[in-house]
Amino acid sequence: MKILRIALSKTVMVKLKDGTELVGLMDSVDSTMNVVLREAVQIDENERLVAKYGKILIRGSQILYIATNYGETKVLNLR
Repeated sequence: MKILRIALSKTVMVKLKDGTELVGLMDSVDSTMNVVLREAVQIDENERLVAKYGKILIRGSQILYIATNYGETKVLNLR
């Protein structure tokens, strides 16, 4: 949890159990790993933009992993 709290306001990639990949700025995270992303976008396996969502809540039970070192340069190319 400490690593996730350090990643607040940074660009992260969240991989869901169904294979969906979401990238955005982490606004908040709680003890059950529920995550709020702002400026969130969905990308495919080739890192191409699929959809733009804005601000979203992702339920912790649906998260496979969170990449906290995703990097802002990749997201800038998506917008």
